[in-house]
Amino acid sequence: MAAHAWPTAALLLLLVDWLLLRPVLPGIFSLLVPEVPLLRVWAVGLSRWAILGLGVRGVLGVTAGARGWLAALQPLVAALGLALPGLASFRKLAAWGALREGDNAGLLHWNSRLDAFVLSYVAALPAAALWHKLGSLWAPSGHKGAGDMLCRMLGFLDSKKGRLHLVLVLLILSCLGEMAIPFFTGRITDWILQDKTAPSFARNMWLMCILTIASTALEFAGDGIYNITMGHMHSRVHGEVFRAVLHQETGFFLKNPTGSITSRVTEDTSSVCESISDKLNLFLWYLGRGLCLLAFMIWGSFYLTVVTLLSLPLLFLLPRRLGKVYQSLAVKVQESLAKSTQVALEALSAMPTVRSFANEEGEAQKFRQKLEEMKPLNKKEALAYVTEVWTMSVSGMLLKVGILYLGGQLVVRGAVSSGNLVSFVLYQLQFTRAVEVLLSIYPSMQKSVGASEKIFEYLDRTPCSPLSGSLAPLNMKGLVKFQDVSFAYPNHPNVQVLQGLTFTLYPGKVTALVGPNGSGKSTVAALLQNLYQPTGGKVLLDGEPLVQYDHHYLHTQVAAVGQEPLLFGRSFRENIAYGLTRTPTMEEITAVAMESGAHDFISGFPQGYDTEVGETGNQLSGGQRQAVALARALIRKPRLLILDDATSALDAGNQLRVQRLLYESPEWASRTVLLITQQLSLAERAHHILFLKEGSVCEQGTHLQLMERGGCYRSMVEALAAPSD
Repeated sequence: MAAHAWPTAALLLLLVDWLLLRPVLPGIFSLLVPEVPLLRVWAVGLSRWAILGLGVRGVLGVTAGARGWLAALQPLVAALGLALPGLASFRKLAAWGALREGDNAGLLHWNSRLDAFVLSYVAALPAAALWHKLGSLWAPSGHKGAGDMLCRMLGFLDSKKGRLHLVLVLLILSCLGEMAIPFFTGRITDWILQDKTAPSFARNMWLMCILTIASTALEFAGDGIYNITMGHMHSRVHGEVFRAVLHQETGFFLKNPTGSITSRVTEDTSSVCESISDKLNLFLWYLGRGLCLLAFMIWGSFYLTVVTLLSLPLLFLLPRRLGKVYQSLAVKVQESLAKSTQVALEALSAMPTVRSFANEEGEAQKFRQKLEEMKPLNKKEALAYVTEVWTMSVSGMLLKVGILYLGGQLVVRGAVSSGNLVSFVLYQLQFTRAVEVLLSIYPSMQKSVGASEKIFEYLDRTPCSPLSGSLAPLNMKGLVKFQDVSFAYPNHPNVQVLQGLTFTLYPGKVTALVGPNGSGKSTVAALLQNLYQPTGGKVLLDGEPLVQYDHHYLHTQVAAVGQEPLLFGRSFRENIAYGLTRTPTMEEITAVAMESGAHDFISGFPQGYDTEVGETGNQLSGGQRQAVALARALIRKPRLLILDDATSALDAGNQLRVQRLLYESPEWASRTVLLITQQLSLAERAHHILFLKEGSVCEQGTHLQLMERGGCYRSMVEALAAPSD
């Protein structure tokens, strides 16, 4: 059914209820149900609900997935069926104190009575509207409703979610305790008028104080438990968002600036969590308080309660509409003021030009003209503000006067006592305040919960390429093959960095990869580390694609050191052992530091290997950072070692140390090494040299073979050897 058809559906529902159910149901159940008024009320109400519900589903075709106001028909028929039974039961329970004789369920039994029929709609329509409004929060996951977001946020509480039930119990008890002051104020009024004895007065005063103090204590306990529980949620959300970011593919970090990601993980996540917890706390508190106040108001006088509920639209909706008009005018005033300010700024910033053309009066006149344009807007803004305040004040005053007048009439007729009227007025004042706060909190709460969607963008994001496979063989040889590999970075998909690249890296061999800047050498290193996936071709390790290897296993077998390695703001010991699943011994750390040339300068610090290196290693020189990074790679004893200009900042002694390690150490005789370098002294000793140009290998062989061939490699060697002018 179309969304515009809901008035027709509602009218049809009303006609069926009026013409068929109102006269028929009471007669049927007067024959079937014993003469127990409350039982008959429930029988009629439940049957009414069932019949109208079937009509809404079967005839009108309104299902659970309906949207818009059609979705409100289901809660409406439920409210119509339960309104009179619920009210009758409530009055029956409350008959011992607040009601007079004859105020019983029998008066509400027959739906055929016009006043009872109207009363059911008076109670059902606001209830259905409220249920529909709150139900819009809990949209299906596919629609990304605010309620769905809130449930997901609360899902991070895990086992501590049960604490929220305790918080709700404490909240309800605290709200009930708050009712003590209005309740006993009314009773005291009756006692004073009836000249009750002092002991009874004092005893009830003590009881009121105890209940009020207990309410405060329960509120304090509930707030404490709630805040502790929400603090746990904050920590979990932060941790899960950061974990989700860490598992994204490398291309994700190219497309999204680091500052944006960091802001989302820290500031945005923190502000959303805090906003949700604060708004939810206020919403639950005032909702519980409002419901308790409404219950006590109905208990005191159902008639005055209906008057209060019917006056709420006048009390809040009209001032809110006027408030929107005032806000729109305020925006226009600000825009007009900005235009006049712009005139002043232009004139002041170009004073030499203004002076040279003798146009001081012209600029002053233009500024006055802009200010004159603001006057009508200022008048409208002032009028809208006064109207808003006046409407709110008058509507509130009219409600108070109306309640006192109608309540006075009830007191004169003996329907309620003076004390009950005093209690009701106090309840009503607090109730309207609670409704006002709820109306202001609800949009901001919806906005806060909706803002959590950007958190779930990261949590729900699936990496474009899988981070980890399942292969983890016991023995790896380290044979690498590039088979017709092509690649373009995700942020520049139309720029081919590698084109049909094919070569092989053999175990026990040092292969040097050389070539001009921008030829794709570092991209080869990135593909070997499985940081990116080829856009074409395959990268095989021992005959299997890299992507099929387990993430942790692969990076124990493949280690890389870059030209400008990043260290963490931790100790030397932690940086060298970074990422290892086991804790290495001090002897192992010292051994690899000696191999990389880092041991000498580390030992020179007062705290040795426990010295903090500073943020990103900023307390170290470039050569020292390279030495520590090399030690970090060597401690893994990888089958494949990638050195991407990793020794460019080392001094001559440490460079010689690294050469001996690669070419002369027995431990490295069976390992695969890819040496990306511009230093020909390192490349000359390589077992095999690949010359990369424009993303493909144009030459390969040993140093002597390439020099004899007289191609690109020889030209580069001669260019580097030529003396500079």
